[in-house]
Amino acid sequence: MKTIGSLLKESRSKKKLSLGKLADATKIKKEFINSLEKEEWQVLPEYPVVQGFVKSIAQVLSLSQRRVVAVLRRDYPPKKLTINPKPDISNKFIWSPKLTFISGVLFVVLTVVGYLIFQYMDFINPPKLEISYPSENQVITSKEIQVSGSTDSDATVKINNQPALVEEDGSFKTNIEIFEGTFEVIVKATSRSGKETEVKRKIIPNIESTQD
Repeated sequence: MKTIGSLLKESRSKKKLSLGKLADATKIKKEFINSLEKEEWQVLPEYPVVQGFVKSIAQVLSLSQRRVVAVLRRDYPPKKLTINPKPDISNKFIWSPKLTFISGVLFVVLTVVGYLIFQYMDFINPPKLEISYPSENQVITSKEIQVSGSTDSDATVKINNQPALVEEDGSFKTNIEIFEGTFEVIVKATSRSGKETEVKRKIIPNIESTQD
């Protein structure tokens, strides 16, 4: 059974081609062709490159590329895996008290940093503000209404420029006077950083109806 090296060398001899002429025809270094014929795999490139060499040589030597590649695949030695018979046990990862301490410190630092970032974002953002009463286009039939809603617990609230008391849970309610010329309730919530949120409610005064 012919090996890949003997097959190529024998075919080259029949074509009466020297290594140099075959190298010129295939554009493959003469040293690589020589090593391929001698099957000196250790000095040849990786298998995909060697396969390309074999196909080019087969074309010049009028050989079947499929057959030559099949012979190469059969003869090409498998890549050896380097196995350390005595693995270095010292490189094995071991969880130590030192790592526990470092992890704990990192956790505390990240927690504190995350809290500070949260507090900073909460500080610079305008406060939330929701109005429960009155609703939009609410018909008002009395000279006084109770405006209620909720905001951030540390915000201050003014309703039509009248201060309102904010409870610990952020809720607020206060009574304001309504006149015939009052068509809007304006609620402003101001954060500690001075950021404002404003909500307006249009109202429809109908005070005369209660006087008839």
